[in-house]
Amino acid sequence: MKPIISVSELVSESAGATPPVLLDVRWSLGGPPGRPEYEIGHLPGAVYVDLDAELASPPGKGGRHPLPDPDAFGASMRRAGVSARTPVVVYDGGLGWAAARAWWLLRWAGHPNVRVLDGGLAAWTGELSRDTPDPAPGDFVPEPGALGLLDADGAAALARAGLLLDARAAERYRGDVEPIDRVGGHIPGAVSAPTTENVGPDGRFLPADVLTARFAALGATEASEVAVYCGSGVSGAHEVLALAVAGIPAALYAGSWSEWSADPARPVATGPDPE
Repeated sequence: MKPIISVSELVSESAGATPPVLLDVRWSLGGPPGRPEYEIGHLPGAVYVDLDAELASPPGKGGRHPLPDPDAFGASMRRAGVSARTPVVVYDGGLGWAAARAWWLLRWAGHPNVRVLDGGLAAWTGELSRDTPDPAPGDFVPEPGALGLLDADGAAALARAGLLLDARAAERYRGDVEPIDRVGGHIPGAVSAPTTENVGPDGRFLPADVLTARFAALGATEASEVAVYCGSGVSGAHEVLALAVAGIPAALYAGSWSEWSADPARPVATGPDPE
């Protein structure tokens, strides 16, 4: 199953016998919450999911967006109408990061059929709705572990033994600027791979063969052990999704740089080179 779905495919499936549950996960780093935008207009039938409140635990030692408690996450998904045997499609405003976070969490928690709307709401050409749906409760119960997850020690080890990709902007990787976290730079051994280079100007993912070539040039193949981190485990999920489009499985270091850099004992590399 492809991890992304086009607008035309979504329209077709929504009219079929088993329409997907739609989740609106609009969110922006440092921006206003997505709920007001959702209320102005959303895909018909879509349920709003709050990334900060439902797709993450409160900020702390685990970073700015630690993984949510599985039981609490399962309760949120059931309230949104998610069931184990029902397909799910998630979307955001078009950047894709928040939708990818929801995709990764659901897949990690064991849901077998989750896809991201390629291009997000910006790609949608149909009418929007202002109605707030009240779906029947779903039956989804998380069983974590279906996708790879690393902690800080695991990320440090993989940076030596495999390929650890840094999905942040190149200037943050180099340590030229750091607008959010305690210190700039990257995990020693990590390779810069900005997630913004996985999509075209319209926000849609590049073709699978183009992504495969991009990741191969960075050292990622189907045979290599690959993981991704970012600032707080959101844009990194988007890179894991891009790797999935390319047919390359990858783990996520969910704590990412916000967890790593908060510990003064952990080493920090700067500059354009991994070391």
